[in-house]
Amino acid sequence: MRLVLFLCGVVLMAGCKEKLIDPPEDLISQDRMTEMLYDLAVLNGIKSTTQSLLPNYKIETMPYLYEKYGVDSVQFVQSDQYYASIPQVYQEMYEEIQNRLEEQVKVIDAARTQRNDSIKKIRNEVKDSLEQ
Repeated sequence: MRLVLFLCGVVLMAGCKEKLIDPPEDLISQDRMTEMLYDLAVLNGIKSTTQSLLPNYKIETMPYLYEKYGVDSVQFVQSDQYYASIPQVYQEMYEEIQNRLEEQVKVIDAARTQRNDSIKKIRNEVKDSLEQ
């Protein structure tokens, strides 16, 4: 009985290491795919917060990305499916994207704080000059 359980465990472990999908012939590199997914996240964020911005500039998300990176929809989908079939790699890609987005939020918040501080300083200077 133990031998059967051991063999089942070995088969299951070997099955987990097996590739589910073979890489497509025109696989987008992991770094480039991460860049595309980052841009996709940014564009989707823009679309959800400022709905008229992308249409005003006649930007359609996916056609824009295909043109920017020189890929087509089939190549993107096949590459995305391939990376999604390797959960550890896919998770690393999305963690990198999340870290980059969080870093951008910090930069934007710092710029916003600096701008607000500058405005306060100017208002105080104007107020002080009017009181004199």
